[in-house]
Amino acid sequence: MLAVLSLPSPLHPALVHFPIVLLLLGAVVAVPAALITRWKLPLLAAILLSLGAIGTIVAVQTGESEGERIGETAATEQVMEQHEQWAERTQVVAIVAALLAAGVLATTRWPKASKALGAVAALGALTVTWCVVETGHYGGQLVYRHGAGVNLASAGNRGAPDGKPAPERRSGRDHDDRR
Repeated sequence: MLAVLSLPSPLHPALVHFPIVLLLLGAVVAVPAALITRWKLPLLAAILLSLGAIGTIVAVQTGESEGERIGETAATEQVMEQHEQWAERTQVVAIVAALLAAGVLATTRWPKASKALGAVAALGALTVTWCVVETGHYGGQLVYRHGAGVNLASAGNRGAPDGKPAPERRSGRDHDDRR
């Protein structure tokens, strides 16, 4: 029972995907919500962007603490700095976009103001999308090019969970590879 309740380690990669999804869905909803007020689209956009913005706060915090634990090498220093900067930009833009989307809900009595604010909120949501993509790009470089956060001690074994070495991979085409 306790294994079910334990937190994943490292926590950052497990948590970061929630704000990514929420912010991207928020952008998908915010754009049509700027034009269509039916189906509670502005409310849905505000909820998704707000939850995504809260998620960025948690993601940035866990990223900072786990970034200190893995340490930086000369090869990863610049990429880590770019990832951190884009993560902080994502956080700020997500909060602004969420506030703009909430402002749309607060200005429904004034349709022209609400419509204009909805367009600005949609632009903010699209900007968040760009920030999420850039942050993920540098995060992916850290993991897949530099092995940041990867348990390199177990990678040297390259074995199965039972401790036996994995079979070597053959180079070239296998008999079932087709072009």
